[in-house]
Amino acid sequence: MTIETPGDFWKDYELVDSGNFEKLERFGRFHMSRPEPKALWEKTLSEEEWDKTVNVVFRPGAGFGKAGKEDSGTWDRRRKMDDQWVIRYKGAQKGLDLSLRLGLTAFKHVGVFPEQAPNWEYIYRNTSGLVTKAAAEGKPKPKVLNLFAYTGAASLAAKAAGADVTHLDSVRQVVTWARNNMELSGLDNIRWVVEDALKFARREAKRGNTYQGIILDPPAYGHGPDGEKWKLDECLYDIMKCVASILAPTDSFLVLNLYSNGYSAVLGETVVRQAFGISGDCPGLECGELVLRDRFGKNLPLSIFVRLRL
Repeated sequence: MTIETPGDFWKDYELVDSGNFEKLERFGRFHMSRPEPKALWEKTLSEEEWDKTVNVVFRPGAGFGKAGKEDSGTWDRRRKMDDQWVIRYKGAQKGLDLSLRLGLTAFKHVGVFPEQAPNWEYIYRNTSGLVTKAAAEGKPKPKVLNLFAYTGAASLAAKAAGADVTHLDSVRQVVTWARNNMELSGLDNIRWVVEDALKFARREAKRGNTYQGIILDPPAYGHGPDGEKWKLDECLYDIMKCVASILAPTDSFLVLNLYSNGYSAVLGETVVRQAFGISGDCPGLECGELVLRDRFGKNLPLSIFVRLRL
């Protein structure tokens, strides 16, 4: 199991401090404070230093902490800042250069999960290798499917590497947001799908369609475009079994990211092993945690990942 964090080369993002169930972050030129239930320790900076720095603070609403509503609330502006702004991710690999529009939403999010940067690097690296191999063998571009794709940084990483990308999310507004990020990044021709992820994957399996790369970042609770409700605990294994049927058996990769509290990297790895029928050593299978490290060296774990190369 490995622990990964965004590289120091990312100048448009920093976790400044964390503690007392909060995190102080900088996105571009703006600082914000948001609740963080995993920051169990004390802050390093004083409350006065936080107050001097922050542009905006997220205030949890009445539903905070309740299943499916844990991120609802409002923003308390302390200093002048834009409603929307753009940050850049110029990756460790040549050609991975993304522009991402950010904004203050009612659900604590701002349009990007910065701890995911190591996954973007993995996606770009593996997709680039598949693109190069396909070109050398005279085959079509590899196809990459991003399920639960949100505002699309992972989709953009695959597209920047030269893949034929399908971006799927059940919320039309975030798909529109992702399209804007594609245009800001100077990319084009991503396929956009507003659909329930499991329904789409099952339909692709019936059609016999396969992908050389599949990315999943499911929330703990989900809603389909028609209001269907589901809980990740109850359907994760079914999703993975379906994904196993549409991932190409060779020259392919999988990235699974999980945020749910209580999920471990070992649990994620076991789900993938069982869904794909993997036993024993598998050099292409890895798992670990994605963390953000603040200015004072405190590691804030935010999600677990499982990656598979076939």
